[in-house]
Amino acid sequence: MRRIAALIAATPLALVAAPAGALGAQDGVAAAGDHGVIEAPQGSATRAVRAAEPQPADGGAQPAEAAAKQASGEEAAAPDEADAPAPGAEMEIEVARGINGRHESTLSGTRLRVEGSVSRYVPGQQVTVRTYRRGKKVGTREVTVLPGDDGTTGRFVLGVRVVGSGHFVLRASHGATAQQGTMRAPGVGFDVLPTRLRGGDRGSGVSVVQKHLRELGYVTGRRGIYDARTRRAVLTFRKMTGMRRTSTASEAMLERLAAGQGRFRVKHRNHGRHLEADLSRQVIALIGSDGDVERIYPTSTGARSTPTVTGSFRVYRKDPGTNSLGMVHSVYFIRGYAVHGYKSVPTYPASHGCLRAPIPDARSIYNWMRMGTRVDVYR
Repeated sequence: MRRIAALIAATPLALVAAPAGALGAQDGVAAAGDHGVIEAPQGSATRAVRAAEPQPADGGAQPAEAAAKQASGEEAAAPDEADAPAPGAEMEIEVARGINGRHESTLSGTRLRVEGSVSRYVPGQQVTVRTYRRGKKVGTREVTVLPGDDGTTGRFVLGVRVVGSGHFVLRASHGATAQQGTMRAPGVGFDVLPTRLRGGDRGSGVSVVQKHLRELGYVTGRRGIYDARTRRAVLTFRKMTGMRRTSTASEAMLERLAAGQGRFRVKHRNHGRHLEADLSRQVIALIGSDGDVERIYPTSTGARSTPTVTGSFRVYRKDPGTNSLGMVHSVYFIRGYAVHGYKSVPTYPASHGCLRAPIPDARSIYNWMRMGTRVDVYR
């Protein structure tokens, strides 16, 4: 009779007990027991089991169910390993389409194709993909993990449309469930450029455009302000890409910038630290000793009646200040030909043979050039 009573007392526990691994599941996750499905908030199933268990008396008395099994010679059953949550797998995320890979940039309004992978596929799992702009969350998407081609790994795909400008980051994560542990993928960062800038514009849109211009060697102005110097950088970029020679930061121009176009191709890398003047594009570039572009400026070279001489020359004279002809900070490379600042620097050849530069840029060019610095002029 004592044995029968002990078994009866233990039976109600099965009504609330969940299999190993289901306890402590997330809110809304169904916990399956021996007698059906119980919807319970996180942690409540665990608390219910503990409340129903007979507490050991002083001296180490065992609960009735365990005592009955021991009396019958049965061993306690080990938890079913299949019910335990799978360990956290590795997860990765990438932008498969819509971002220029080399420059990690795109244009506002672009729809990106985002792809991710999970090293271990578990059916029924979801991944949360969040979008951040300048550290602030601006979007959240849930996407189901599908089996990969090999059946053991997982994959997920979604489209994300980015609006606005500045630096964006995509992050993917998977919260722990009864079937699989926590996973987080390293974030993927990229820049989003605006579709247009106007004179006087300020903010992150201007800053990100200036950043990408500087990376190519163009000289921009005050950070976050579309000022005169930044407009000259846009003009020089448009010259380099064969666009109409204006300072308008249009969608077409910014799309080319986001794609990484506008790079100055150094013609004489073996000349060390030198200046190159491209008469066809009407630009000059300062080249470092490693053969890489340091700065690019707009210029106006010799008019048809007074053309600029072509060839390879060296600086032989430097005159600071402004002379009687209005030449500012002049650096002479052959006879009376010089690189100098001037009040008028049109988008076409208009000088008497010199390489004109905007006056605000003249001093920095003057200071960069030294006696003997090579000057290469070509078409």
